[in-house]
Amino acid sequence: MLEHGAAPPAAGSDPRPPVPSGGLGARLMRRKPVEQLVAEGGQGEGGTLRRSMGMWQLTMISIGATLGTGIFVVLGDAVPKAGPAVIISFVIAGITALFSALSYAELAGSIPVSGSSYSYAYATLGELVAWVCGWCLILEYGVSVAAVAVGWGQYLNELLSGTIGVTLPEALSAPPGGGGIFNLPALIVVMLAMVFLLGGAKESARANAIMVGVKIVALLLFCGVAIQGISSGNYANFMPLGITGVSGAGATLFFSYIGFDAASTAGEEAKNPQRDLPRAIMLSLIIVTALYCLVAAVAVGAKPWKNFEGSEAALSGIMKDVTGQGFWAVLLAAGAVIAIASVVLTVLYGQTRILFAMSRDGLIPKVFAKVHPKTGVPRANTVMVSLFCGVLAAAVPLGQLADATSIGTLFAFALVNIAVIVLRFTRPDMPRSFRTPLSPVFPVLGLLMCLFMMYSLEVITWVVFGVWLAVGLVVYFVYGMRRSRLATAEK
Repeated sequence: MLEHGAAPPAAGSDPRPPVPSGGLGARLMRRKPVEQLVAEGGQGEGGTLRRSMGMWQLTMISIGATLGTGIFVVLGDAVPKAGPAVIISFVIAGITALFSALSYAELAGSIPVSGSSYSYAYATLGELVAWVCGWCLILEYGVSVAAVAVGWGQYLNELLSGTIGVTLPEALSAPPGGGGIFNLPALIVVMLAMVFLLGGAKESARANAIMVGVKIVALLLFCGVAIQGISSGNYANFMPLGITGVSGAGATLFFSYIGFDAASTAGEEAKNPQRDLPRAIMLSLIIVTALYCLVAAVAVGAKPWKNFEGSEAALSGIMKDVTGQGFWAVLLAAGAVIAIASVVLTVLYGQTRILFAMSRDGLIPKVFAKVHPKTGVPRANTVMVSLFCGVLAAAVPLGQLADATSIGTLFAFALVNIAVIVLRFTRPDMPRSFRTPLSPVFPVLGLLMCLFMMYSLEVITWVVFGVWLAVGLVVYFVYGMRRSRLATAEK
């Protein structure tokens, strides 16, 4: 529940607890006080981030990161598992995401900083766990930018073909390893996102809001056109594969909700983060869930559920079948192009802000925390991350590394649910602008849901994740542990 008028934790209101020293275990468990995290908000090397975003912009960031290509293609995988009851599957997946979203909302209002779950873990679970969380977020945000950008060329070609009859050659528009040599459109869309981000957080938020509006209109347009082809008979056998099929589809659809936490990375650029961040997180999840359920209800009503098998462009196909014209498929392709660009922009933004927070804490080089004094943007950070993600998308076969973004995300979600419980016990009197209802029941449910989703992933995904964590631990023990600001404070 929202507590109106709740004041943010004041820097210095609680004496800084002594940093643990002594054995290795104590060093790995050292925590960064909440007051210190909040007091450092916005402060970078040579400049400060600017507070320019209101609740609407923050909500659009989360919607922009969540509402991407998933809904344009995911029905082809989910409907064959659940039948018309895929509508219920979307609700189940939304409720699963809701438990973690509630935990994010509480911590975002209590610790409104750019590090998201990394900073929450630093304040509650210790430096090593925070590092592991941050390392997982690098995987989640950085690689997912590249993975999403890879598909931009395919939708761009579909749009170009339907409008001017010209397409880019496969060698320059398909992913490496998938028939392409160098995915030029993937590099272009990441560079365009970089240009917007370098212009400032306010300008980036405005561009994202426009793109989010366009893709919402595209989905509503689909519903308005496809509703004309609805047949009641398509709903007759509503749950053909039983509750098992519904729950299985729900697990598949859960990953369509990943991204709602993006607003939490804007904590240091929000005008009133204690009030607006929790509202933005919850509102974005509600809007996305409503859109998903509406699109699913119309889609399964307009097309027999058995015909969805193997359909990667189900929405475009439905519009073409209902109208008998290819024009509507072109409009959907345009919506998908905008959707991908919006996801790239918002996820790339989140990646730079997480690295900013980790750099400020000394765990990675200081260059990532340098802020341009005129624009209030971590310019070097943004350029380096954009170039890395752009080249990764254009020239490197991502394979299982892209799949591992899911497990990295779930791991971060699990830590946030744990962090809420820990902070409730260690700092029960700390001001909170939002409180997770029925705590610790809901956070525990969120944790269990995340663990179940992780357990359901393939073995190869766990192997890739294990290798990624091993590399991260080496980096931490060689660099981060000794250069941490908490470590230098001990000397």
